Amino acid sequence: MSTIVLLTVTGLGLAALYFLVASGLSLVFGLADVLNFAHGLFLSVGAYATWWAADFMPVEAAVLVGVAAGVVTAVLVELVLIRPLYRRTIEQVLVTVGLSLAGVALLQSVFGADPRPFPRPGWAQGVVPVLGARIPADRFLLIGAAVLVFGALTAFLRYTRYGLIVRAGVENREMVTALGIDVRKAFTLVFAIGGAAAALAGSLAGIYFTTVSPGTGGSLLIFAFIVVVIGGMGSVPGSAVAAILVALLQQFVNYYGGSGAGDVCVVALLAVVLLWRPKGLARA
Repeated sequence: MSTIVLLTVTGLGLAALYFLVASGLSLVFGLADVLNFAHGLFLSVGAYATWWAADFMPVEAAVLVGVAAGVVTAVLVELVLIRPLYRRTIEQVLVTVGLSLAGVALLQSVFGADPRPFPRPGWAQGVVPVLGARIPADRFLLIGAAVLVFGALTAFLRYTRYGLIVRAGVENREMVTALGIDVRKAFTLVFAIGGAAAALAGSLAGIYFTTVSPGTGGSLLIFAFIVVVIGGMGSVPGSAVAAILVALLQQFVNYYGGSGAGDVCVVALLAVVLLWRPKGLARA
């Protein structure tokens, strides 16, 4: 019983990371039709900015620095590189893939290729007993952060004017444009939101894995793409459900079926969903 509890909570912690990366990715693709392979760079920038700032302030405050760095990076990428290429899909893919590779190379040249120990708050280093299982406290931090972000995104999309524009744009961008609304501002806004969520995921990934390295963003981005496809492009609730499914499947199959078997099952789940509901669980 304690093993199941530990796997479940740890899986939910991993799901929190997947959701934080996938939510912004999903909104960007749903609204702007941009398949942003550079999204993992926002995560890495946030993680390294937090790691650097933690030398001068408490880790909790350093996370805010990391989030700000992720937002600035995402907005600059949208304004300078993506905006001139809207409606030019192939060029977008080439630019974002190139940027992701260049970003990893830049981080390696500045910080080195080896993983570095990531600072963790003292209260997140303990364990919490739950039904006989000793759960690392940082898992609850990740889950709590993802729940807060999910609530904030849901409130933003439902109750604000720009949230309404984003929701309408995801469904029918041409209709929104025909109403005289400048969707370019919404594009920049969703990039900023995605950058903030990804940077927060980067900081929390450092706490979860206890290290930070230039490749962290790329490895999480692969599963974030799977989560977005399974959940449905442009759907925040769909991303949340898909993140939980993917992470729990990974955790349980890797434990009971052997290391690596969970990743194979996740790919199989992706194939089943694409055949059964091609637009994803939330958009079928």
